[in-house]
Amino acid sequence: MTAPVFVVGTSQLTGLSAGAPVRLDGPEGRHAAAVKRLEPGEAVTLTDGLGLGVDGTVAAVHGKDAIDVTVGAVRREAEPVPRIVVVQALPKGDRGELAVETMTEVGVDVVIPWQASRCITQWKGERGAKALAKWRSTAREAGKQSRRLRFADVREPMTTRQLAPLLAAAAFAAVLHEDGAEPLADAALPAAGDLVLVVGPEGGVSPDELAAFAAAGARPYRLGASVLRTSTAGVAAGALLLGRTGRWS
Repeated sequence: MTAPVFVVGTSQLTGLSAGAPVRLDGPEGRHAAAVKRLEPGEAVTLTDGLGLGVDGTVAAVHGKDAIDVTVGAVRREAEPVPRIVVVQALPKGDRGELAVETMTEVGVDVVIPWQASRCITQWKGERGAKALAKWRSTAREAGKQSRRLRFADVREPMTTRQLAPLLAAAAFAAVLHEDGAEPLADAALPAAGDLVLVVGPEGGVSPDELAAFAAAGARPYRLGASVLRTSTAGVAAGALLLGRTGRWS
């Protein structure tokens, strides 16, 4: 079984080498000591979630509050090439967290919340800030669970107008749509740059949005014969691109 992952600040990991000690305290330390009940000699991985991590072993346990780790090896996970970016329309209820969780687990690199015109959910004021915080917390926990050193980056929400420059600058941009003439599985993909997928809400992408995205260079593509929910379409499409680009090799 792979070692459990815990998050620490970049400053704690910078400059470390084999044999160096690291103290894991705070919420992560309590989780390691009181919930995981780790014992001396057990393997752990510490990461900043930005690509830097260390594999080590528990040297000591301090009650239910902290553990000491002895560094075994330092790892640096390079920036992914190509990078998978999913523009996710805001789903109802907790389906947004479900989408972020599963996209992070499969390996999606960036998630951008999108306030589409047909979204029932609205992120405004304090409610929007709390929802964004939930998405980011979900990405962090899913990154730990899937043993990633570089977690999915959940960006600030965007409007359709704000998305246009991002799509125009992408190496490849696609809108997942059931009426797409070409399957995403057959699309010509670049070897580098951002591959951006737009996932619409349950009510679908509006004609005006499709026109705006097309003007920015994002064509409609279909995934297959079935129509997926907004909370699963990004996962399926992201996995497809991760496989086709060799990221899963």
